[in-house]
Parts: sequence; C-alpha cells; structure tokens
Amino acid sequence: MLYLHLDSSFTPYGNTIAFESFVFNGGEPHIKILESNLEEKITITHRINSFNDLGLLLVATDALRRMDVKDITVLIPYFPAARQDRVMVSGESLSVKVYADIINAQNYNQVMVFDPHSEVTSALLNNVKVIENYGYVKKCLDQINEEVVLISPDGGALKKIYKVSAYLGGIEVVECSKKRDVKTGKLSGFRVYEEDLKEKHCVIVDDICDGGGTFLGLAAALKEKNAEKLSLVVSHGIFSKGFEELNKSFDAVFTTNSFRDIEKENVVQFSVI
Repeated sequence: MLYLHLDSSFTPYGNTIAFESFVFNGGEPHIKILESNLEEKITITHRINSFNDLGLLLVATDALRRMDVKDITVLIPYFPAARQDRVMVSGESLSVKVYADIINAQNYNQVMVFDPHSEVTSALLNNVKVIENYGYVKKCLDQINEEVVLISPDGGALKKIYKVSAYLGGIEVVECSKKRDVKTGKLSGFRVYEEDLKEKHCVIVDDICDGGGTFLGLAAALKEKNAEKLSLVVSHGIFSKGFEELNKSFDAVFTTNSFRDIEKENVVQFSVI
C-alpha cells in the first residue's frame, strides 16, 4: 500500500508518495503527483482544518483518479464540523452533512475517522470506519499509572465513556452535567453526581477540547467534591485559548495529533495511528 500524506507534519504510515502542492493567488489549492506507475490502491491522509484543506484533498483525489488509481481510502482523523450535528436555532446549517456530502461524492473505498463527536457523523458518511478512542485512553491511563475514576462531562458523552470503561475492565464512571445557552453558547450549572470523590484521581474523557470552558467549569465542580488530582483526556486538541488556564486546573492534559502538533509543558500527545 502507498500513502499520500497531504499534511507533511502528519505522516502516520510509511511508503509515502512524493508530490508538490501550492495555493494559487486566487486562493485555489493545487497539487502535482511526482511519481508514476502508482498502485491501484492508495490511502490519502489529511488533517482538515479549513475548506482549503478539504480542497487539497479533493484535487488530490482527482489527480490520483486521472492516474488510474481505482481504490482510494482516506484517513481524516478529525472530521470537520462534527460538533455541528444538529440545527439548534433557525438559520443555522447542518454543517457536518455539508462536509459528509462532499466526501461521499468522491466514492472512496473507505473513510476512516477517529472518535467522531457523535453517531451522526458515521451515519452520514458512506463506507465509514470509526477508529474508537479505547486504545488511546488506555495509553493515557498507562502513563498516569495509578487508580482513577473516569469522568463523563455531560450526557452526550455517557454512552461512549461507558464503552471505554467496559474496554478497560469496568473502571468506575462518575456522571456530570452542565447547561449551555444555545443562543450564546454560555456554560453554567456544572453538576457532579457524586457526593464525595474521596481524594481520587479524576480523569475527564471527551472527544474535543476547543476553548476549554467545559473542562475548567467541571474541574472546579470536581474539586468542590474533594477530587485530589485531575487529568484531561481529549481525542482532538484544538485548544483555541491556549493552556494557561488548563494547566492551573489539571495535573496533566492528554491529546492526539489528530488536529495539530503540540509541544507544551504538561501536555502529552499521542499519535492517532
């Protein structure tokens, strides 16, 4: 199998195909495959953080098809707009479906995504293979190397976190909740459904950390219930507001390279593959 790694910083496999890419002055991405006599089966990998990233994936797909590559698999570790999986107020788009429709139109043999936000993503994608977060969470807990309880940040995470717990042999799960104003996005009302955490090491497990507001609010609520240590395990680390506040609240932060590369003190990053 040969691999076309469109992000030079994200190369999870060997046997890479050489190419050149650039963006025209008008903003259009372009690619030129530098090898000939390619195999009929190719896997493309790409971290899609913008529509231009998506555009590069599309023109790369077209280039390969014009070189008679018949069977194309794609690895998109962070599926874009996965959080926009429902229309909350009038006037919004169902953005995850927009991306899924574009990807489906390429007729890929398989679309691999890592720990999507909800089952909506996998339901919308054709020929999808979901890479679960179980093995990744195990790596994080192996690094922590002490007895922990898993913290579900909200109701939306419950189903997945109980599957993680089962995979790990039945680690205790503590359920939490929060309130979000759908018009403003403001968070409030963090609740921990456990009276006393008895100085335990609490590990919050979730799919995405963007600004971190959910986890900062939850950290305060956990400490009020006598949590001794706090660790944060997120599959996709956007960290749009940096790490200063997170480092004040958490003993350790874990993430993967699904979205970007991170070299920060107190942050442990694992490879998706």
